Amino acid sequence: MPWVEDYKKKLVTVDEAVSVVKSNNRVYISGNAATPYALINALARRKDELKNVQLVHVLLIGQDPLSSPEMEGHFRHNSLFVGPADRKAINEGRADYVPIFLHQIPELFYSGQMPLDVAMIHLSPPDEHGFMSYGVEVLCSKAAAEKAQIVVAQVNDKMPRVLGDSFIHVSKVHKVVEVSEDLPELEENPYGDVEKKIGRNIADLIKDGATLQLGIGGIPDAVLASLKGRKDLGVHTEMVSDGVMEAIEAGIITGSRKTFHPYKVIMTFILGSRKLYDFAHNNPVFEAHPTEYTNHPFNVAQNDNMVAINSAVEVDITGQVCSDSIGTYIYSGFGGQVDFIRGAAHSKGGLPIIALPSTAKGGEISRIVPFLKKGAGVVTTRADVKYVVTEFGTAYLHGKNLQERTEALINIAHPRFRPELIAAAKERNLLH
Repeated sequence: MPWVEDYKKKLVTVDEAVSVVKSNNRVYISGNAATPYALINALARRKDELKNVQLVHVLLIGQDPLSSPEMEGHFRHNSLFVGPADRKAINEGRADYVPIFLHQIPELFYSGQMPLDVAMIHLSPPDEHGFMSYGVEVLCSKAAAEKAQIVVAQVNDKMPRVLGDSFIHVSKVHKVVEVSEDLPELEENPYGDVEKKIGRNIADLIKDGATLQLGIGGIPDAVLASLKGRKDLGVHTEMVSDGVMEAIEAGIITGSRKTFHPYKVIMTFILGSRKLYDFAHNNPVFEAHPTEYTNHPFNVAQNDNMVAINSAVEVDITGQVCSDSIGTYIYSGFGGQVDFIRGAAHSKGGLPIIALPSTAKGGEISRIVPFLKKGAGVVTTRADVKYVVTEFGTAYLHGKNLQERTEALINIAHPRFRPELIAAAKERNLLH
């Protein structure tokens, strides 16, 4: 097996691996549960040697020394999806944010619009043929590794071998660092009564045989818990969590009626518990693909009865959805919300759903609002929105005029805020 000798020649220490990064380079870093901590920490140790290194990534999980204030001038994040690791730096002007649909990110690399000097990726050990799996995150890491001038691989014996379009051969990487470290796990966050009610309202819309896209958090977990008794559900999603694993084990998710990749769970990353990572290892039920495949609205729409469930920070009374910021404060990113909302809208029998609690800050403010906050960005336009769900019900907006939309959304707002929403709507001549 000639790849074995090749692999051994490429084995280096972590400090040797990151020595390939030079000043003024653009470096891609894999994210989510595949965030390569050993490489990130080693790169941080080189701070004084480097200037103006741009770091490109999606969601990074855990502590990120590269975004701390003392790194200014040495490293600068150019984030394609913002998270706790880089949120402070972005809002203080020490880092940058790129609003972009997730399915379009790989093309930034393939087209050369965003050329990459180095890609730092996190992989499983090679199989008997010399192929390493991207494991818990394919996303845009595959595109980055295929186009970067130098590929540095953090190979982890605790990274599951996830199947699909999710492999890179030893011959395609330049440096290998072996580690044995636990992957970050998603902390359990039990949902409350509000999420339960939202979950039930959404579950009432879902028929046997539907295909689901679900994200992170209490609402997706509550939806899955409300689907007991449903039959032959499928999954085509961006992210797989423990709730999907539990629904597979319970026989609720079988994929037998899927019209696109039947019997398969199609996704681009996995984030959850160690049990989930073990469940995904060499499991033919799972197929991981890059986002240009999983998230492309055309592919999403190939699933009949596609149900896309996405959240929002706030929704105005005409149906505009803000999901990536709180006013001018950048909080997250576009992610796959619009990808799946538009895909589900074009699916035969599809349900594009925006779901959110009616209030925030312990009930102090309404999330159904007369106007989006000053500086807030519209992620999903009012023409894209069909269903908005809160704990108080479901508003169907498609084909409705502004007055009809306003009435429907006020009816699912918290009763405490309805009088002021009505007054604001009248002032705007949206209610007569």
